[in-house]
Formats: sequence, structure tokens, C-alpha cells
Amino acid sequence: MDGGTTLRGWAQMADFTFSELTPTDFLLRAAQVHGDRTAIVDGDRVLSYREFASRSLALTGLLAAAGTEPGDRVAVLCTNSHVMLEAHNGVPLRGAVLVPLNVRMSVPELAYVLEHSGARVLIATADLAERAREAGSRLGVRVIVAGPGSEYEELLAAADPRPVPCTDERGVLGINYTSGTTGPPKGVMVHHRGAYLQSLALTVHTGMHADSRYLWTLPMFHCNGWCLTWGVTALGATHVCMPRVDVSQIWRLMRTGAVTHFSAAPTVLTMITSAAEAQGPSLRGPVAVQTGGAPPSPSLLDDLDRLGIEVTHLYGLTETFGPIAVNQWQSAWDGLPGAEKARLRARQGVGNVVATPLRVVDDIGQDVPRDGTTVGEVVARGNDVMLGYYRDAEATAAATVGGWFRTGDLGVLHPDGYLEIRDRAKDVIISGGENIASVEVERAIDAHPDVVESAVVAAPDERWGEIPVAYVTLRPDAALLPDDLLAFLRDSLAGYKLPRRVHFVELPKTSTGKIEKAVLRNRERVAAGGAPR
Repeated sequence: MDGGTTLRGWAQMADFTFSELTPTDFLLRAAQVHGDRTAIVDGDRVLSYREFASRSLALTGLLAAAGTEPGDRVAVLCTNSHVMLEAHNGVPLRGAVLVPLNVRMSVPELAYVLEHSGARVLIATADLAERAREAGSRLGVRVIVAGPGSEYEELLAAADPRPVPCTDERGVLGINYTSGTTGPPKGVMVHHRGAYLQSLALTVHTGMHADSRYLWTLPMFHCNGWCLTWGVTALGATHVCMPRVDVSQIWRLMRTGAVTHFSAAPTVLTMITSAAEAQGPSLRGPVAVQTGGAPPSPSLLDDLDRLGIEVTHLYGLTETFGPIAVNQWQSAWDGLPGAEKARLRARQGVGNVVATPLRVVDDIGQDVPRDGTTVGEVVARGNDVMLGYYRDAEATAAATVGGWFRTGDLGVLHPDGYLEIRDRAKDVIISGGENIASVEVERAIDAHPDVVESAVVAAPDERWGEIPVAYVTLRPDAALLPDDLLAFLRDSLAGYKLPRRVHFVELPKTSTGKIEKAVLRNRERVAAGGAPR
């Protein structure tokens, strides 16, 4: 009998029971192991892990009293707060499906998501109560407002826990809606197993531990805060809530040592490096930051290094539970020149510790060479990829190729297996038959010392079909002119890649800090006499 057969025989003799993986187990463990430690700092309110778990379990009773049964959808419209963290545990502990809502959605957008998801209950923090009530009233959804002296607190205090065990780790834990920039928002179905594993992956790659203090600059509604809503709890670390990005407050917390880690889009990091506070005293110790959403420019990485902010570059989408790839730094790179290190750090990297390795494929789904130059579409599969789009089989099918999820991102694989995103498929500019990667042009623009950030989009053109147009935010004291910037770019870009127009503006952004290129493209389309989309 060979070794494999022997092992199989032993496995057949065993009669052990395997537990379903669900991220709510992290809180129950933290209450036992770290009960007296500070779990949440939310303004003046401080909760221990024992209190955090007690309130989350009480939420299961609140939901049961409101008629919520396993499988029902519960929407939450909350800023980064203890309420949002309680919902991330209490809703799935009841066996219900969590539907986090983008806090910047309009009332019609909120109503659309409530109707599409079939939510029965909507929990909202007091600062968002008016929009929540208006959206809820359109559909007859019960709205429960949270805050000091609120209905939420009264019901929580009177509730007896009514948890329901997770019986299917591949069951739907939550539905996260995309931003809907090219159509109605799509509901991304995430499962318990993926959220559990992704939580652990992010704790590995952020380097956090029980004494870490994680600042919530990343919206908790966005990909469930990259699953760190559960990951920080798994470690027994401290959640430090920030309802909205406040750069002055971020600097105060970093300088006093009140936070050790946070996550933010490159545009938020640019705000931090450009702030007046950046000229103040050095930090007591390094602060670890995780960034994603767009490739950070080498100049931004240099600024962060100088300030003592250590950056890890991540890559992912709502459909992949947040970051599915990490730019895993190699110690062999430490001695490289600064420019080369910055180039390596701007890559998106390799699959995280629970991810199936990412692929880059051509139009028929075949892998492209790992040569760092052949561009293809990035595809993903595995434990941290969605179940599909809720109530949208057509969109699910369109996003699938050979059993792999199509990200819509174009990239290359380097010989060492590291991924580098070249552009979103929809952001590639085709001018006179030549493909122009907007990311490449943006990196060249961002290298100018007077530039804070930029976005390059396609504008309609009768001769060329499309032309690149740049929207640029300058530093407050800059006296840069468009022609000066173009002269600077000629040293690094081919002529056909140069922006035909340069606008100095404040860039429109989503609530997660991403630049809204769709808004800028629409602006160019209308300016050319086209209809808005």
C-alpha cells in the first residue's frame, strides 16, 4: 500500500466534524481572549472587546424582533463607526445578509439598491438619517437610526441575543454594490469562507498584531473595509474610527502614536503629503499604510518615504473581497537605486496568501508571455472571488472566461511573476490606431514637482478618433502653465502620447478617494457636442 493510499485510509477512519468558516468567529474569540482590551475608539466612545461582542450579539436580537430571518437582507448606511462594526458582526450572526451602502449615494440610488437587494431593514447613523428615511419610505423599509439616545440604543439594550449558526461557509454573507459608473450598481455576492480567509490574508500583509491601532480612513462600506472590519478584530487590535477623511486629524494621530496602520487610495496619500502638517516634526515611529485603487506614482512614494510612512501597494476589486494581490517586497531589492525601488513598488505584485495566482490572458483566454511587455486582461479565481452578481446572471456570465473572473484591468506579468497594471480596459485611449495607457501618461505628469495628482482621459476627435486630455491638480503655490508641463513631458513621452489639452482643476472623486474618470470623459464628450451619459 503506497503512502497516499495509507493516508486516505486513515482519513476515512476519522470521524471529526469540520466547522464552517465565518469571520464572525473572530469577535467571539476576541471577547474571550481580549475581553478587557480596547476594541473600538469612536470619538469619545470607547468599547472593550467584551462590550463589542455583547452589543453585536444583542443586535441579533434586535433584528429578530424586527422580523429578520436567516437569509433576509439588512442594509446599513453608516459612517466609519462602532455601529458599522457591530453590523458587520451582528447581521451575519443572525444568519442575515449584510448590504453596506455607499454613504455618498443619492436618495434615488439608495432606493435602487434597497429595492434590488430586497432589504427588509435599514440601519443608519444619525448623520445620514434623513437620506435613509427618505429612501426607506419609498419602499416601506424599516429604518432604525443609531446614535446617543437613539432607537437603536433603546432596542439594543432591550434585546436578547438570537444568533443563528453558519451552516454553509459558501453561503452569501453580504452583497456589496459597485459604484455603477457605467450603469446601475451591481450587487457583488461575498461568502463567509472568502471573508474569513481574506481577513486573515490582510492581517498577514499589513503586519498588524494585537497592539496595533488601525485608523479607519478607508470606508468600511467599501469591500467591507477590505475585510479588515473582521481582520483587525481577529488580532485583538484596536479599531480607531474616522467618520470622514480629516488630514489634520490623521497627522495628529500619527504624531502622537495613536495609530500605527491605515489604508487609503493614492489620492488620499497625496493629500497627506501635500498638507501643511507634513512640514512638522518627524513621526515617533514608522506608520504602515496600505494603498490601492490606482498605482502610486514614484514621486508620491518618495514623499511618503521621506515622511516615515511605509507603503504596501495592494490590488483588488469589490468582486475580489478587496485586495487580491500584494506587492510583496523582497529584501534583495533594498540596495537598489531609489528610482528602481520606486518602479518595483508601483507594481501590483502577486496573489495574496489565500489567493489563487493571478493570470494575464489574451482575447481567447490564453496566458500571455511573462515578459513585462505583452499586455492582456487580468483574470482571477479562488476563495476570495465573488459568487457572482446578485440577480444578474447576464453580467455574471459576461465577467467570466473559462471559469475565471475578468477584472477588466489590462496588465503585464514580469518574469518574476509580479503583475503590473497598465490600464483599465475602458481607460485605454486609442488615438490614430495607437493605444495610449492613461496610467503611463499620469505617472509622467505626477513626476513634476508642482503636480499633486492627475487624470488622463480620452476626448472625441474627428481626425484621430480620440485624443488624450489631462486634468491636473497643482500644489497651492505652483505657477505652472500648460505649456511648461507639456515641455516637461516631452522628455519622457512619445509625441502621440502627449495630452492635447491640459486643465488645471480639482479632480472629482468617489467616496473611497478614487478619481472619477467617467465624469471627466463625460465632460469631454459634452464639450465635443455629444450627449451626456
